[in-house]
Formats: sequence, structure tokens, C-alpha cells
Amino acid sequence: MEPFRVHILGCGSALPTLRHNASAQVVEVRDKLFMVDCGEGTQMQLRRSRIRFTKIGHVFISHLHGDHCFGLIGMISTFGMLGRTARLHVYATAELGPMLQSQLDMFCDRLGFEVVFHPIDTRQQQVIYEDRSVSVTTIPLQHRVPCCGFLFREKPTLPHIRKEKIDFYHIPTSQIANIKAGAGWQTPEGTLIPHEQLVLPAEEPRSYAYCSDTRYISDLHLRIEGVTALYHESTYADDNIQRAEKYFHSTARQAAQVAHDAHARQLILGHYSSRYDDEQILLEEARTVFENTVLAQENTVIDL
Repeated sequence: MEPFRVHILGCGSALPTLRHNASAQVVEVRDKLFMVDCGEGTQMQLRRSRIRFTKIGHVFISHLHGDHCFGLIGMISTFGMLGRTARLHVYATAELGPMLQSQLDMFCDRLGFEVVFHPIDTRQQQVIYEDRSVSVTTIPLQHRVPCCGFLFREKPTLPHIRKEKIDFYHIPTSQIANIKAGAGWQTPEGTLIPHEQLVLPAEEPRSYAYCSDTRYISDLHLRIEGVTALYHESTYADDNIQRAEKYFHSTARQAAQVAHDAHARQLILGHYSSRYDDEQILLEEARTVFENTVLAQENTVIDL
């Protein structure tokens, strides 16, 4: 099975602490690297994680709060100093476009690559990126500013050839692609060998939902039904539910409810308030609703 991993670079909230970095992740799908949010210090976290800068081709910014985007221009500048030539695609609300261009004009006037900006509508659930192996869809969220999450879906793969059957029936290599596509095989004696006997089923496609800053949305689960892994902000525990409501954030229990209702396989908590010295309270609270919950931590890698 090809890699589908989430690299946690930062999982803290807006107020800087010595324990957590600002929000940033890298989603690795079949040898492609996609960055999700780019808080201050992200490029240093990339160094610590030993992720190759040059392989990041797309950056998705959930919303325009500084702890989710202040690291972008610094990272772009570093890309330039490293001699990057490949385009970098940035996806965010339209308001970022002119601000980013002003920063590029000021600090990166001799950049050796093109930064391509893609405005997104956070009110719509729509595909904003797609290739042969993965699609990325926006997830409308509810925060104090326009905000959306991102749903990464792996494309289905073809079934696996059963080599022993190929050898037994002396099937030429030229026919393997046809068999993967659904064809059977007819022996020289005229016996038809069904497709199902010649292949093993392909792995089930995996998916990852990144739900950044948002208040609890009771029907959010409908947009991410059956997701393999869900990252959902859990800024507060129930002891601060009024603060969560005031600032349009979620509690760990509410994040777990979304995972439960979406029939997710795993929940990853993150975006912790600086008022918690130990996030164990968030984990314990979430697990009362959804058992398969883990805490995001910097420089950890989660395999889907």
C-alpha cells in the first residue's frame, strides 16, 4: 500500500507557547506532499521533520488568522534561496491574494519560481485540486472569519494481479493491464478464467479531513461521512465551553461527537489552548464519546 500520512508540524492555538507550534501539517499521498496551513515557524518544523522542501507543491490555508498563515512568506523566501524552480500553488480566500503579492514584491522580487494563487470560496464544498491519485475538497466551517477545512480523498486503485495465476495460465505480460481493468482470460483450450480469479481486490481508498478553527457544527459529519481520519480542532475542554462558543471554537467532546456521527475510524485532536499545560484532559474527554482518539503532537507522523 502506498503512503498516506499526516505529518504534524504544529498543533497549538493563537497564543505562542514553548510547548506547541502554530498550526501546520503536511499531508503525504502517494509521494506527493501537500501543506495545510502555515503558521509562524513552519519552515523550522519542516527542517526538524526532515521533509523535503522541494516536494511541497501546494499549500492550503484554512483562514486568515495569523497562527495559520504567518509562516507562508518566510517559507516562500526560503524556497527561493534553495533554488526552487517549480511552481508553488497557494489556495486561500481571495483577500490573501493582494497581500501575498505585496509581500512577494517587497521580499521576494528575484524569486526563481512562480507562486500561483487560487482563491477559494469557504461557503461552498467543492473540489479545488485533483490529479490521478487524489482530490482535495473544501469543507465549509464556521469561525469568526471565513474559514474552511480540507478533505483529501485517495482515488481508487486497480486490483492486484495474482502472479501465481498469471504463471499457471501462461498469460502474456501484454494482457495484464486488460485484466487489471476487468477482463478475464481465455485459455488456448477455450476455457474462460473469470477476472475475479486472476486478481486480488484493491485496497479501500483512504481519506483525511482537516477541520480547522470552527464552532461545533451539528451536521458537519454529513460532509465527511466515513472518513479514515479526522483532524478536528479541540481548543477547549468542557470547563471552557462558554469561551469556545464566544470565540467560535470547539471542545474536545464536540470534536469527538463529529467523529462519532461521521463514522470516522480515527480522531486527531489539535489546536490546543495555551491555558492547558497537559492536554490529557482533552483526550480523556473526547474518548468518552469516541474511543479511537489521539492527540496531535509536533513532529509525529500518523499513517492512515
